[in-house]
Amino acid sequence: MKNVLVGATFALMAGAAPVFAEMTDIRFTLGWKTQGSDAPFLLALDKGYFEDEGLNVSIDQGEGSAATVTRIMGGAYDAGFGDINAIIQNAAARPGEAPVMVYQLWNRPPFAIVTPKTAGIENPEDFEGKTLGGAQGTPTTRLFPVFAEINGIDLDKVAQENMAPNLQEPMMIRGDIDGAFVFTSTSWFNLIANRQDPANDYNWFNFEDYGMDLYSNGMMVSRELLAENPEAVAGLVRAVNKATMEVSANQDSSVEAIMAYDNLVDADLERARLEFALTNLMNAPEVTDIGMGDLVDERLTRSIEIVAKGYDLERLPEASEIFDRSFLPSVDERRFETTIN
Repeated sequence: MKNVLVGATFALMAGAAPVFAEMTDIRFTLGWKTQGSDAPFLLALDKGYFEDEGLNVSIDQGEGSAATVTRIMGGAYDAGFGDINAIIQNAAARPGEAPVMVYQLWNRPPFAIVTPKTAGIENPEDFEGKTLGGAQGTPTTRLFPVFAEINGIDLDKVAQENMAPNLQEPMMIRGDIDGAFVFTSTSWFNLIANRQDPANDYNWFNFEDYGMDLYSNGMMVSRELLAENPEAVAGLVRAVNKATMEVSANQDSSVEAIMAYDNLVDADLERARLEFALTNLMNAPEVTDIGMGDLVDERLTRSIEIVAKGYDLERLPEASEIFDRSFLPSVDERRFETTIN
């Protein structure tokens, strides 16, 4: 131990990264299969930013952004990338057990209804008399009744079909359904893979544009880690924030880190998905003032009410149960150097 402490002292004097007597193991789950939007975590892993914080982080692929919450609650993982709205649902039913968001990344939601322009749906009321398809239980599908109420849609006049996520775009292309409940960051690229033009041949009804001002994915940690090792949580946040700032400035190194983690992914596709996330999911106007990683409590409170309505929650959690900003670096350390359009 004496030798370790002496080594750490010389390392600090030399300006090197500190030598930790014992690394802390962190089991981390992604929200889905490897994607470009995972770059902040994979870059932090590849560049050794976690290791610099005394953390031995192992990263596994996920089973869905909502499943991140249940994976952590089940004890299999200490932290992960997942949906804040799933935290809200679980915190309502099991207070004190749900994970806590500590670094908000997607400050705009990916929830949307996509329709081919040939379906003739130009406004929300045009959904009446049409058939929409989606996977049961996803946020987009579950929150559609709230979307309908806010936008004056008669739900009895909208047919809904349940289907596996991988069938949504093919069935829409064939004309079996008139639109689909989707995540934009997934569906946009599924359409491209099916030789479609998502920008010019489809209409996108993004929930945030129609009264559904929600947050979405970010880094969450277990309550056990939060209580027993807050230093590790602080290290996780510092490492991911450092990587996030680098991701925004350098997509080349981000793609290299993604490929280093999973060389089976399509590098060009995931670079495009990363740029999509930066442009469409991580650039809410509030970021200019509060920096990446933080959120606005009043907005979170409103989103809790929306989620409670969509999921028939019996209890409304407080914003403080869902998000903890105490580990965030200073706001100047969390501002992008360049503006993301």
